[in-house]
Amino acid sequence: MFTKRAIVTNTEAADGAAGESPLLRVWRNRSLFGAVFLGVMILTVIALVVLPVRYLATGSVIVAEQEPSNSNASAAWAQKIGDPADVESQLLIARSPRVMRLAMQQPGVTEAAIEECQSRSSSSSCEKMKTDTAALIDYVSGNFAIGAVGRSRVINISYTSSIPEVAQKMANALTNAFLDEQRTSGASSREVAASYLWKEAKQLDAELRDADAKIQAFRRNKGLMRGSLAPISSERLSSISQQLSTAETARADALARLQEIKTNQARAADSPSVLSNRSIADLKQQLTVVTAQLASQANVLGPRHPSLRALEQEQSAIKERMATEVASIAASAQKAFDANVALVNALKKQMDAVKAEVGSATSDEASIESMVRSTEIKRQQYADLYKRASELETERRVLIGNTRLVSLAELPTKPFFPKKIPFLAAGGTLGLLLAFVAAFFGDRVNLAGLSRLRTATIRPTRAAAPAPTPEPVAVVAPVAPPTPVQATAPVAPRPGPPPAAALSSELAVVTGAPILARLPTVKRDPSESPIGAILTAQSGASLSRALPLALQDRHYQDALRDLATGLLTSNDARTRRKILVASPTTAEGKTFLTLTLAQYLATAGRSVLVIECDFGAPKFETALGLRSSMGLQGILRGDITPREAVVRTATPNLDVIPAGPFSASAELLMRKPLGDLLLWSQIYDVVLIDAPSPGIQTDLGVLARQVDGVLLCMRSGRSSIGQAVATSSAIRVAGGSVFGIAVTMMPDANTPSGTDRVSNNAYAGAT
Repeated sequence: MFTKRAIVTNTEAADGAAGESPLLRVWRNRSLFGAVFLGVMILTVIALVVLPVRYLATGSVIVAEQEPSNSNASAAWAQKIGDPADVESQLLIARSPRVMRLAMQQPGVTEAAIEECQSRSSSSSCEKMKTDTAALIDYVSGNFAIGAVGRSRVINISYTSSIPEVAQKMANALTNAFLDEQRTSGASSREVAASYLWKEAKQLDAELRDADAKIQAFRRNKGLMRGSLAPISSERLSSISQQLSTAETARADALARLQEIKTNQARAADSPSVLSNRSIADLKQQLTVVTAQLASQANVLGPRHPSLRALEQEQSAIKERMATEVASIAASAQKAFDANVALVNALKKQMDAVKAEVGSATSDEASIESMVRSTEIKRQQYADLYKRASELETERRVLIGNTRLVSLAELPTKPFFPKKIPFLAAGGTLGLLLAFVAAFFGDRVNLAGLSRLRTATIRPTRAAAPAPTPEPVAVVAPVAPPTPVQATAPVAPRPGPPPAAALSSELAVVTGAPILARLPTVKRDPSESPIGAILTAQSGASLSRALPLALQDRHYQDALRDLATGLLTSNDARTRRKILVASPTTAEGKTFLTLTLAQYLATAGRSVLVIECDFGAPKFETALGLRSSMGLQGILRGDITPREAVVRTATPNLDVIPAGPFSASAELLMRKPLGDLLLWSQIYDVVLIDAPSPGIQTDLGVLARQVDGVLLCMRSGRSSIGQAVATSSAIRVAGGSVFGIAVTMMPDANTPSGTDRVSNNAYAGAT
């Protein structure tokens, strides 16, 4: 009667509290409201101080812009302008590793990325980026943000960094690399055409040189070489004709002089040709003087006078000399005439020979006329090809492509994250929300605690109820439960509620996978506040506090024994060694179950290796208190071997490979070294793989195909059957196998339905 009355009183009190005004209830719990709000604001200020400052630098380009040199755009180009598909394709090009690699090749960019990496993480992984381009691109691609501005054709290329200069340099490097790639791709067709034309022009030039050499050799052999104005043979013919005409003229003159002298021998001295001689003129003058003196003396002196005789003798001598000179002139005229006759005859012979050569050259010139005509045609083609190739080369050099620069990134002066006012506003909003929830449900939490207290005081007076009969399971000899830390008194088992068991049976039917174990909730440390448990639920610190509690919880260890028994045995007697632990959604207790199961198997004497594949939220190092290492990321990038990545824990026979020192892309799991790691891990008895958190873009089927099977982890009262069916079906479609399902966080049958289970769960919210 007392127990029943107490329960009714609590129910009435709860109903009375539920019917109270919400504002009045918050006012009554104003102390809790203020404490929660103040705690959230303190955490917000601490986060504002502790979180690293990030700077954002942004450069902009515009795509599908018409070329300045093309005033008349085609219909295809007009349709292309503003096409969302074209803008999206440009975004994919800007994000491509090829453009990233071009950006990293610019001066000073690699050094800037390494400087930023060294300011954030260990120097060993940063030094590798100096030689490993893939690691460098993997690192910087996570800091780039590339997207279109609304519905415009403008693309923003942004980079976030803790160093403003690095943010500006990296953003400008990718912007310039993208523009250069667009210019290169736009000019590629012109470059190919220009290269082809230059090749053809070079070939034509060689053919022209060969043809000209053949023509010149033919003309040289045939005497068809050209002079200054005409062929040499024609010029020779003209020259000989002129010489012949001159020689004939000279012959005629010589003949006229000779005939003039020979016609009148008596008066030969008076002929013009003789008088033109200087000696004859002098002699005639002397003769005239002597004749005059003789005539003068003859009138005075007698015919026998000596003086007169002397003058007569002198006159006779002069006449003889004149006769001699005339004869000499006549002989000279005869010789000149004979020479001119001989010259005329020789020139006539030469002229006949040259005429024959000219006639032969005409026929030879006609024979190479086709070769000359072909050469001229090729020379015209060469000129056209050279002109067109030069035009294409000029167009290629001035072409800017269909993408143009809007603005380069400026040096950021204000932090992009965290911004003080928005950050404090968000913290205040979250603090008000959490404070209101805490104050509103404060009475319900207090009533639930009072109910549990009263039930605990009355429960020893009740008759002990018979324990439910456990389901028969096969026992594996090597698996033995670990020795609990505190086992001074026997603990009564926690029977699961019938509604949960019925739901589990339905889950096994629709998914086609058996329920291997139902793991109870591990109670949190009473000294930890509910708000602190909620705030640290998604961190490795909550797991580090919950793992020792799981070792001390006998009911949880019994459930792990059932799970190990059902998981490591199979109907076909095959050894199940590599097991992937996955969950449909987050906060299912997947990581906690993986670590507790690994500790249980290691304590039972099996050598166990646990691999953490959750790159988005790694927790192993914090949960197990391990030293920082390159972990699985180092193996997949080829930096270290699997043996070097293994970290030994405080638990004997238990080794782990953490995810790595910092967050990374889950695409690393697609690389070949993961398969090599799983082959190497066969030296262990059991290999447990903590799957990536759901929601990260990772194909779970890739991992499922490489293991012996998958253990699906689902949280009681939270996971939906539809999610379980979808996850199990995706694993089977990918070629994997689902060993079974482990239901976590099963509530205690004695926990009232109105109790907030999250506040009592030591690992609530852990993935």
